[in-house]
Amino acid sequence: MTMTVYVALLRAVNVGGTGMIPMDDLKALCGCLGFEDVRTYIQSGNVVFRSERDAASTQALLARSLAARMKGPVGVILRTPSELRRTLAGNPFPKAPTNRVIVFFLDARPEKGAIDGLRIPGNEEVRVVGREIFVYYPDGQGRSRLRLPQAKTATGRNLNTVAALAELAESTSRAPRSPRPSGRDRASSSARSAPDTRNRAGRRSRSPG
Repeated sequence: MTMTVYVALLRAVNVGGTGMIPMDDLKALCGCLGFEDVRTYIQSGNVVFRSERDAASTQALLARSLAARMKGPVGVILRTPSELRRTLAGNPFPKAPTNRVIVFFLDARPEKGAIDGLRIPGNEEVRVVGREIFVYYPDGQGRSRLRLPQAKTATGRNLNTVAALAELAESTSRAPRSPRPSGRDRASSSARSAPDTRNRAGRRSRSPG
């Protein structure tokens, strides 16, 4: 059975106190979906795994499961290791500090002229390369007043994070697959990751009197 390594980039997860999910929980959720060799990277919603599904069905499955877990929609962008390498190779700002270049990942290639007429409030520079939009923030993203319309559906990572994810994904591709858990192990994992609907005391609540 052929399996593909994917990098899932989650939008607005564990950022600014919204969409909070512990990385251990994210890893467990992916395991329950049948993904293998699941690895997370830092706390901003980055997860690498193997899947026997194609990209579209993998993305849809993960998005549905996260929406159920988070009680609201969660944007999921998938890339393969080779796609991340092409993104890094296509960086239009090779002389800029890598922590000042943010890559905004999109599901589809932006329409031609997508950034025409974009108001640049400071010294920022914006380029479209394939399905990504690169923004160079010479004064730092935190100080910028640039409003990128595509940011509503995109998810951004700086070049350092993109490079680290590419390396993590490539090392996963090179490594042998981990043994598949038995049915009993998967059931146990599912039980551990399922929400506990009991009250804290583990007993049925009683009305006073």
